[in-house]
Amino acid sequence: MSLSKFEELEVYRLAEKLSNMVWDIVIRWKLFPKNTMGVQLVDASDSIGSNIAEGYGRESYADRARFAKISRGSLFETKHWLNKSFRRKLIPREKKEEFDKILDILLPKISAYISYLNEHANSKKSK
Repeated sequence: MSLSKFEELEVYRLAEKLSNMVWDIVIRWKLFPKNTMGVQLVDASDSIGSNIAEGYGRESYADRARFAKISRGSLFETKHWLNKSFRRKLIPREKKEEFDKILDILLPKISAYISYLNEHANSKKSK
């Protein structure tokens, strides 16, 4: 089975890398942090890629852009939970720095993807 087009997007691949890294660390947490913060962190990080994928399945560029914006919101939520997890000593500094590197790459790429989709949506309206 070949890849769907959204699976070829760099923003999607980075989002999946991030969510897999989150999973790998949260799965090792003790029960209380896993069931409270861990669930929130995993949901937020999984939502980044899932919204890119869902938006890709929509008919219009405007719909794709709307879902990409939701994805960007989930990225900020993920950053919030990672920061809180670090402050509560659930994530070591070196792991937090790895997460931050991916977030610093992913944010402008999602924003550029949104701009691209908006440009195409606007060009369709003007025709």
